[in-house]
Amino acid sequence: MLRMKMDADSGAARLRAECLTRLRARFARRGCDWDEFESRLESEFDRLAGLLHELYGGNPDFAYWLEEVVADSFGACVARSNALRKRDREIPAGSGWFSEAKQVGAVCYVDRWAGDFRGIARRIPYLKELGISYLHLMPFFRCPENENDGGYAVSSYRETDPALGTMADLEDLAACLSGEGIALVADFIFNHTSDGHEWALAARSGDAACRDMYLTFPDRTEPDEYSRTLRDIFPEARRGSFTWNPEMARWVWTTFHSFQWDLNYRNPAVFAAMAREMTSLANRGIAVLRLDAVAFIWKEKGTSCENLPHAHTIIRAFRAVADLACPSLLFKSEAIVHPDDIVRYIDPGECRLSYNPLLMAELWEAAATKEVRLLAHSLRRRHSLPPGCAWVNYVRCHDDIGWTFADEDAADLGIKGGDHRNFLNRFYMGDFPGSFAHGLSFQYNPVTGDRRICGTAASLAGIERAVRDRPGEGGNTALARLILLYGIAYSAGGIPLLYLGDELAAENDPDWDKDPDHAGDSRWAHRPRWQESLAAERRDTSTVTGKAFAAFAKMAALRASHPVFGVQELEVLESGHPSVLIFRKKLKGETLIVAGSFSESRIELPPPGFLSEPAVDLLSGSRYSPGESLSFEPCALRWLYFSSP
Repeated sequence: MLRMKMDADSGAARLRAECLTRLRARFARRGCDWDEFESRLESEFDRLAGLLHELYGGNPDFAYWLEEVVADSFGACVARSNALRKRDREIPAGSGWFSEAKQVGAVCYVDRWAGDFRGIARRIPYLKELGISYLHLMPFFRCPENENDGGYAVSSYRETDPALGTMADLEDLAACLSGEGIALVADFIFNHTSDGHEWALAARSGDAACRDMYLTFPDRTEPDEYSRTLRDIFPEARRGSFTWNPEMARWVWTTFHSFQWDLNYRNPAVFAAMAREMTSLANRGIAVLRLDAVAFIWKEKGTSCENLPHAHTIIRAFRAVADLACPSLLFKSEAIVHPDDIVRYIDPGECRLSYNPLLMAELWEAAATKEVRLLAHSLRRRHSLPPGCAWVNYVRCHDDIGWTFADEDAADLGIKGGDHRNFLNRFYMGDFPGSFAHGLSFQYNPVTGDRRICGTAASLAGIERAVRDRPGEGGNTALARLILLYGIAYSAGGIPLLYLGDELAAENDPDWDKDPDHAGDSRWAHRPRWQESLAAERRDTSTVTGKAFAAFAKMAALRASHPVFGVQELEVLESGHPSVLIFRKKLKGETLIVAGSFSESRIELPPPGFLSEPAVDLLSGSRYSPGESLSFEPCALRWLYFSSP
């Protein structure tokens, strides 16, 4: 682990001793509270101090800020409920509970799926039907009514959107979910705030200390220097990364939207303030924080201002604070960047969980091309993680689908990355001959040609188009494709993440653009509201909805019954067919072989050499013997299982 850079110095030892002496004098009177905290501090102080020194060691008041961060951590520790302290002792972040096979995740917007926090509580039985043990609620904080980027422009981290309920309601929900074995997941939006946050409002009114919480500039000199190496994130919304604010007469760094002001992590006051917001969320009962936009939190001239080393230092410092104040809190990184950069955020000292955007993108790539070579190549090369860490495997999320495969991986297979992305965009917009998809374009950049894709899993997998244009057999294949994509996510190791609505085969919202606040953001097409008519069909297996729901519930139940599903490591096997993906996982006498065909035609493989013992397909109940051929209907999935002493 990182130690203080000054450790070789007598000054480092003196700083440590003086800081701990002052802290003991301030807090030792708290008795058992301080005693428990001090035992953590003894093991964590040097790590935290070293990380903060890397960021702020040049500041003359460094010792003050270090002590304040530790003092705030103690305050947060003391404020934790008895139930949360029990969680800290029994399942700290390093316990690995998230790697258990029984873990299945789900994600939704509170208002669109259940109305409010109490509505979520009422739908816990529904979640239990699906085997959900990890529930991510999209941002529920107070934010501007109109310009809020789906909740990612936060006006207050201590207040909820009044329409959803109060913070007390959120705490009640967290406790209720925990009692049912469901971990509550929330967003930690720490790259930026809304321009309606109290810090931004004060900055606009002339408060210099609050202005320094953000990255602002008196003229275009520095913004122009930075801009030479920056890319546009939302080019359809605006060009550039800076917004003029007439009240301050300054340019504000706004990576995403003009109403989202980037925080200035060169200022230690920002780190200290956001650490307090983080621990406050943890004390509401949040078990996992999704770290939003991790790639963007540190800026340096002459770089892309993405994935810089100090971004990792900041996250590691937050992790050290969590280990002091709320050790059971887990971090999940959201880094939709090059695969080589994604894995740099995944480490026990940083984020134990991470979205797996590469698997998501390449599942859809395989569905479009009917070939698994890029997917198989990446699983062999990029699926492994450090011990104690896990992927969160998803088929789609609240955001768009970007084609995040590595160009060098594609080149290994003779694929031109740029051309292939153009094909995939056309395919999933339904513009390519033979496309089954009904997706929408998102954030097209005419300068670079880049764009991303929106759509529910059902609409992208072909269910919407099949029902409308190709009823009958086309619908069966589309449904099988949906189950195939999620079936691989459910079996690849880590936590599978279901976007609620996909289990009912919910299609794109045809009226997504009728709301003027959403009309410019096609992502709202795949953020559907709860549909009571679909939910009522979920037990009717004569319907597409019923078949989909039954498949999701069964996959979760099978995971919970077979520990081998929790194994992160997998071995990709040669299938002998370009459309068939096969990988194997093992655990203490259990063997699971996942085999999926992305072909729209029936395939029969010769007797596979990897089946050395009789196996059962957990999904269909069919039994296979060594020497028997392996057949696949269009887009079929097999979970072949056998155990041995």
